[in-house]
Amino acid sequence: MGNLFVKKPKITDVDRAILSLKTQRRKLGQYQQQLEAVIEAEKQAARDLIRDKKKERALLALKKKKAQEELLKQVDTWVINVEQQLQDIELSSKQKAVFESLKAGNNAIKAIQSEINLEDVQKLMDDTEEAKVYQDEISAILGEKLSTEDEEEILAEFDNLEAQITVQDLPEAPASVPGHQDEKLDLPDVPTKVPVAPDVITDDAKDSAKSKVMEEPVLA
Repeated sequence: MGNLFVKKPKITDVDRAILSLKTQRRKLGQYQQQLEAVIEAEKQAARDLIRDKKKERALLALKKKKAQEELLKQVDTWVINVEQQLQDIELSSKQKAVFESLKAGNNAIKAIQSEINLEDVQKLMDDTEEAKVYQDEISAILGEKLSTEDEEEILAEFDNLEAQITVQDLPEAPASVPGHQDEKLDLPDVPTKVPVAPDVITDDAKDSAKSKVMEEPVLA
């Protein structure tokens, strides 16, 4: 008779950490998609603000977009590292890295959760007192996060968007100039027969006729 009491494998802290890593990976994949939507919304907000001649707020939208893109790159790197760790997790030397990645994943989730609110994008467009307070807070935070190189890239993107909008808003050229439409000209009909040249009296014919007149007798 077989052994009825089968000993269950012990679940270790590493096993729990691996399960948590997989859960984090799934959640961050969903958050990445949401953050990409927010980034696109920030860019559209910048376009609208440029069109409304609100340069400072348009730059703020682009700064937020830049910071969010950097966050997205960090999350991408984290996901790649986790994928690698899950493949060779049986190595004891990798167990410490698992817990470090788990901690980093928690921080990444908190960071990305704070950036996926589309209502914050609308606050850049509003002129309310609450929106202005939010704009000042974000401007101060981003001023510490972004480097000089980031600022230059943001200004270049602003100039590029402004140029695109200027071209898009140009009026279309009219198909024809008013008052100069094609006019029908009253031209004669094209002849259908070959014109016949009039009879030409040659010099010989003139001399012959003159001689004939001189030869005629003069009546008495």
